[in-house]
Amino acid sequence: MTPAITIIGAGLGGLMLARVLHVHGIAATVYEADASADARTQGGMLDIHDYNGQPALKAAGLYDQFVGLIHPGGEATRVLSKEGTLLFAQADDGGGGRPEVLRGELRRILLESLPAATIQWGRKLTSIAVLADGEHELTFADNTRVTTRLLVGADGAWSKVRRLLTDATPVYSGITFVETFLYDSDALHPDSAQAVGGGALFAMAGGQGLFAHREPNGVLHTYAALNKPQGWADSVDWSDRGQALARVAAEFEGWAPALTSLITASATDPVPRQVMSLPVAQQWARTPGVTLVGDAAHLMVPSGEGANLAMFDGAELAMAIVAHPGDIEAALGAYEKQLFPRSAAAAAEAVGVFDACFGPEAPQGLLDMLAGATA
Repeated sequence: MTPAITIIGAGLGGLMLARVLHVHGIAATVYEADASADARTQGGMLDIHDYNGQPALKAAGLYDQFVGLIHPGGEATRVLSKEGTLLFAQADDGGGGRPEVLRGELRRILLESLPAATIQWGRKLTSIAVLADGEHELTFADNTRVTTRLLVGADGAWSKVRRLLTDATPVYSGITFVETFLYDSDALHPDSAQAVGGGALFAMAGGQGLFAHREPNGVLHTYAALNKPQGWADSVDWSDRGQALARVAAEFEGWAPALTSLITASATDPVPRQVMSLPVAQQWARTPGVTLVGDAAHLMVPSGEGANLAMFDGAELAMAIVAHPGDIEAALGAYEKQLFPRSAAAAAEAVGVFDACFGPEAPQGLLDMLAGATA
């Protein structure tokens, strides 16, 4: 059997595509390398925007469920100097423009909205053969093969499907994040809990910073951002928690203890993550039978848009397919015509946010940006 639509990757973009297609009675199959939905953690808080992420959830018929996941107070924002001085504070006014939810919970409602057979777990894509008339044959690690009329790469930063469309590969931004967690923070780490507040904390200086979110149940989820050469993380033994945390904390010597405790008091082993991105104006020539959504299409530096764009991509591609019944190429052409300028604009904005956080004027650049947004 030749499935009409094959999606590689069960992240938010791939699942949104499958869900919106399902709402319109169109079947798709999602192939995911992970063994199950619980094979790995799904990241922290996401702010879901009213101009892309939320419309996608409405197209999926999941908006009411999404509302039930919102973390009250999560839209609050605080900016501190490295000494711990409050430079900017914005309360969560409940306006709903970018409410915060846990990525894992958002993914859960998408998974639960699909027929069980839609997701094929433990299917790692190993190779793709181009056939005639826009078809592709996929080979998986278990030596099974599938032929498909439409192949959608929702397979993230290191997408295998992308190679069919472009030679572009992710490049290092110059920043490495180190992820830490504090649990039961109000009782065990009250100074850090107060510094973070009810939502998001930004503290940066000298080309580096600490970025934290309050999650449900008093969890403080932090990324220590370090300006380091590519491969720096390989010099650290991350399995030795004490040594690794001390190595990271040393980069923040002189910062307020309430901030550095977000590193040194971590209840989990620190995890390094190099920040990578694709070219800002990433696009490709129309190629029969294949396209991309999410990070596979437009990996960019963090700005709060990535997950929103992935879901919006998925919903928009699904609606293009619905609008062009029986004409996959017309659907892909219509989708990509909107995808490229949308992605380029978001990527350029993300670079601006990144520069505001890590440029020579930080944190003033971020303060100016936030002041403009609230004016």
